Amino acid sequence: MKHIYLLLAILLTLPACAQSRFGDVDFEQIKKLQMAQVAITSLYVDSVDQKKLAEDAINGMLSKLDPHSSYTNAKDTKKLNEPLSGNFEGIGVSFNMVKDTLVVLQVISKGPCERAGVLAGDRIIAVNGVTIAGVKMDRDSIMTKLRGPKGTIANLDIVRRGTNSVLHFKVVRDKIPVNTVDAAYMITPTAGYIHLDSFGATSGKEVHDKIAELRKQGMKDLILDLGMNGGGYLNAAQEVASEFLPNGSMIVYTDGRVMPRQELRSEGNGLMQTEGRVVILVDEFTASAAEIVSGAVQDHDRGTIIGRRTFGKGLVQRPIDLPDGSMIRLTVSHYYTPSGRCIQKPYTKGEKSEYDQDLEKRYTRGELTCIDSIHLDSAKVYKTLVKGRTVYGGGGIMPDIFVPLDTTTYSPYYRALRRYNLINEWTLRYVDDHRKELKRKYRKFEDFDKNFEVPASLTDSIMAEGKRKKVEPKDDKERESALKDLQFTLKTTIAYDLWDRNEYFRLVNKRSDIVKRALQFLSEGK
Repeated sequence: MKHIYLLLAILLTLPACAQSRFGDVDFEQIKKLQMAQVAITSLYVDSVDQKKLAEDAINGMLSKLDPHSSYTNAKDTKKLNEPLSGNFEGIGVSFNMVKDTLVVLQVISKGPCERAGVLAGDRIIAVNGVTIAGVKMDRDSIMTKLRGPKGTIANLDIVRRGTNSVLHFKVVRDKIPVNTVDAAYMITPTAGYIHLDSFGATSGKEVHDKIAELRKQGMKDLILDLGMNGGGYLNAAQEVASEFLPNGSMIVYTDGRVMPRQELRSEGNGLMQTEGRVVILVDEFTASAAEIVSGAVQDHDRGTIIGRRTFGKGLVQRPIDLPDGSMIRLTVSHYYTPSGRCIQKPYTKGEKSEYDQDLEKRYTRGELTCIDSIHLDSAKVYKTLVKGRTVYGGGGIMPDIFVPLDTTTYSPYYRALRRYNLINEWTLRYVDDHRKELKRKYRKFEDFDKNFEVPASLTDSIMAEGKRKKVEPKDDKERESALKDLQFTLKTTIAYDLWDRNEYFRLVNKRSDIVKRALQFLSEGK
């Protein structure tokens, strides 16, 4: 027991003068937390997990703050950072599971697996002697076995259609690029389309390069799709916005209680800083860095925002790395658009569950379907910097052109089929069975887009499986409606499996009301 009291005594005698070096830090409260941890660990009637005890304490403190301050353990921290870091280390394939077996969907160009000779459609049944097929291994465990440090070896046992014996491949792991631009193509003879999934380390260069490619194809105007974009790095937002704003233009500034004001301005060699029309697409899931770009373009009257009011995340998190690889993301300031808007939506500290229900409340109030139901804060009125148009703060970016959410698009029957994952499951089976035939028949996506029709046998199989799960349409009218939606979704999913997300978006955008409105806007010459 003596060592316990000795440790407590040391904590209690921490010099009071130390507090002056840390501003508002109350060291008496820190000592109290430390004493509680020592006392519980040493004296509690049952043994305790000290790591979990510390993590619970951190989570408990953060839960009383704003909704975006958070803690992640070492494993989750690595997983969260990978999509934004620009690369990860692994074997270079995308895959999905079919009947407990890993099926390679795509082999990343010039990646380790392509160099080793792995093909789309191959089934990986073992990694370094460990069986991963037919053993009900979860996806995260499989990912752990496939990934590893650059230069390490992954010995793959593969089953390939048309080959009787198991094939063996020695794959040397390498850095695999993570692209944040999902799609980039000419959507009309003079308008380009870019879909940006998130704001990662390479987003600025990716967008710049894609604009350059599209301009060579005749692009004059650009549609930048930030729908469903949850944000990412602040510097990436600066780089993307710099493509559209003249050098030196304010993009965003941050300000906090302790953190000094920081201004980010346009810089570099943006390709559309003054020329060409810019349309940015947003929806209720557009957040954070995506709102910074949207707000800056809107405030400078450089482009037109089309869609629905954005999420409303105007809080800046500072990552604090902890010794064991875990991380605290602590809110340290607010960010403001060039006109001075803070677009963070209202929240009550410690009431995260209520905050998380905001989008559902917007839907219930009709804000996603009717512009007249949107309640803008009349106390937070601002003016754009060039034309003096009225814009509002206090909760997301309100688009210049509102496009309501179409709640009648899909029937309950169709949504039930999706809920049971029947569409993805049967698409994988179909592509797996017909990959060579489809690739041979449709060498170009344009041929597939024009001529491919979803076979009735595929839709019949999905509906029959739904029936076995007691998922049935209420009448023939609902069945016919669901059938059309099912055929469209199957075609887009098959295109994604055969090519990539670029081709997927080329099909999906034909049905998107927001994309259609953007094309209409451009055709009107505004």
